[in-house]
Amino acid sequence: MDAVSVAARLREVVQRVETAARRSGRDRDDVKIVAIGKGRPPAVLEEAIEAGHRVFGENRGQELASKADLLPGELEWHFVGPLQTNKVRMVRPRVALLHSFDRDRLVKPWLRGAGRAPPALLQVNIGLEPQKSGVRPSLVVETFERWESAGVSLDGVMALPPMGAKPEDSRPYFVRMREIRDELSARLDRPMALSMGMTDDFEVAIEEGSTIVRVGRAIFGH
Repeated sequence: MDAVSVAARLREVVQRVETAARRSGRDRDDVKIVAIGKGRPPAVLEEAIEAGHRVFGENRGQELASKADLLPGELEWHFVGPLQTNKVRMVRPRVALLHSFDRDRLVKPWLRGAGRAPPALLQVNIGLEPQKSGVRPSLVVETFERWESAGVSLDGVMALPPMGAKPEDSRPYFVRMREIRDELSARLDRPMALSMGMTDDFEVAIEEGSTIVRVGRAIFGH
């Protein structure tokens, strides 16, 4: 895939983000686009870099480590997949944000190591799906406060809604996630990030308050 096609896809995504933000009375700068490079070779990500993009995400530790060490420039890396405890040492030094803090067993490994651990988002199992990781919605506040008391720096919440046939199917879950984020923000008296929305539904997510969208196919193709 040539640089023009990646650049064109990226421009289209940015325009869609701007339009969705405008519909909900928000500014484009309120929404961060994380380009998900899962399974794409570094050369494809370089095309997005050449087009001006600087924020990338991966869902596997080894892939994130190899790309972060190889790709040029001052890039911001996010880890968006389930994090195994034996991969923490690989991911922790390289990321600006972990989207998938989902269980108590991650606390000690994440805090272990040199310097302050990067911030994370508490993953919510918003659809109560048994095959997905995350905290039950009813336990978010309690868990958030417990992990922060242990020393984890939590910037907000993240969720993957159940897969629907159309983007609108995600809206009720996004509404509930916004309510959870707002409750946390009010309780702790500080702004909270809300990571939700991917290629198929990121515009709906933005309309419902998402501050971070994770977009792969719409930028890099199938």
